[in-house]
Amino acid sequence: MSRDIDVLVLGGAGVDTIVHVPELPLPYADSYMIRPGIETRAGQTGDFVALGLHTLGLRTHHLDMLGDDPEGDLVRALHRDRGIALTEVPQPAGTKRAVNLVGPDGRRLSLYDDSRAHEDDRLPERTVRDLAGASRHAHVSITHPCAFALQTLRDTGVTLSTDLHNWDGENPYHEPFAYAADIVFVSTTALADPERTMRRIVERGRAEVVVATAGAEGAYLLADGEVTHVPAVPPRTPVVDSNGAGDSFAAGFLFGRLAGEPVHRCALYGAVAGAYACTVPATRADAIGRDELLTRVDELEQTPAGR
Repeated sequence: MSRDIDVLVLGGAGVDTIVHVPELPLPYADSYMIRPGIETRAGQTGDFVALGLHTLGLRTHHLDMLGDDPEGDLVRALHRDRGIALTEVPQPAGTKRAVNLVGPDGRRLSLYDDSRAHEDDRLPERTVRDLAGASRHAHVSITHPCAFALQTLRDTGVTLSTDLHNWDGENPYHEPFAYAADIVFVSTTALADPERTMRRIVERGRAEVVVATAGAEGAYLLADGEVTHVPAVPPRTPVVDSNGAGDSFAAGFLFGRLAGEPVHRCALYGAVAGAYACTVPATRADAIGRDELLTRVDELEQTPAGR
């Protein structure tokens, strides 16, 4: 079968409203004067992964549910303007949206609008099967409709990855994603024992690789039964926002994986891409390009102490 798509990204399309706040947590006050302002732009986890992969030169296709609303128009425009293929399924409840409070140090607090979804939301099985059958790999967001697409994806034989984000290691909602994927990304933010959770994912599922990202502390990589530390890469310009860093790490890692690179080099690709994302203001959707990524990785490998 022809594989005309390098990576199929499922779910995670939406719109964020960025609000810059003087500090996090934000103390109660009757009002705040906000600068540089409040701005709404397309870009949630699936959008950022798709953008990162596409910017690295991979043939990327994004599938998700979108509403017939201004937010959906923003998502459609992002994909059209960047040249990212998009297959949309009608979402009567409207396009997903969130408000991100961003502090001066780049940390964020996200408030997700849970009303723009229905319990019976699904991605059409035939659409999922046809797109997966044309893909080398599929990256699955942990949104509700994607949970019902996991078996169809597995039936096509395509390899899978997923990002569990700030999973606490206990919430059962995340388990179908964790145990169905070949590559699992997760943040250490809410994990009491990251290594224990990583090993449980491998033991109970089919993951060959588990990556636990830890922000400024770097990441932890479980492969071939061994957990190793992946140092953080210092950004070349000041950190302004952490939004999308995990998505960029996943895109960089998958770029290396599909190129057949050793797993530790894939993790370095991810670290470089994630560091770049932290230098991009929250009001923009941008990602590192292939040439810049490879140049930076080459520099780091020549001077390991510089990491």
